[in-house]
Amino acid sequence: MNIYFACSIIGGRDFERIYQELTLALLASGHIIPTAHLAESNVMAVESEISPREVYDRDMDWIRDCDVLIAEVSVPSHGVGYEIGFALGEGKPVLCLYQEGRKVSKMITGNSHPNLEIKSYRSIEDAISLAHEFLRRD
Repeated sequence: MNIYFACSIIGGRDFERIYQELTLALLASGHIIPTAHLAESNVMAVESEISPREVYDRDMDWIRDCDVLIAEVSVPSHGVGYEIGFALGEGKPVLCLYQEGRKVSKMITGNSHPNLEIKSYRSIEDAISLAHEFLRRD
């Protein structure tokens, strides 16, 4: 399955290890993740080489081409929120994962769109399991 993985870049990298382990587990299961590089520690340097317009165009194309979007939303991010809304507008199934106990925007948690699932997790193993469950349904 082609997965658009969304995570915070500018908003903070507190969950970078989670991003990395989640994308690695999904890749190991045979999925395609064009945004897997966003989980890497050097993402700021890599993305700084590309203009904002190029990033926008590239990412919107990737969302249009994906089967689903999986977002880690424990750290607030304007970009991730935008990507979630865009994906839902394109009719894509979306899974938002966040660490139990974290506050998540009410614009996410209050959204009753039928293609949106929001799940909390306690451990990376839980997050990976929730992602696999979501992908089996779609």
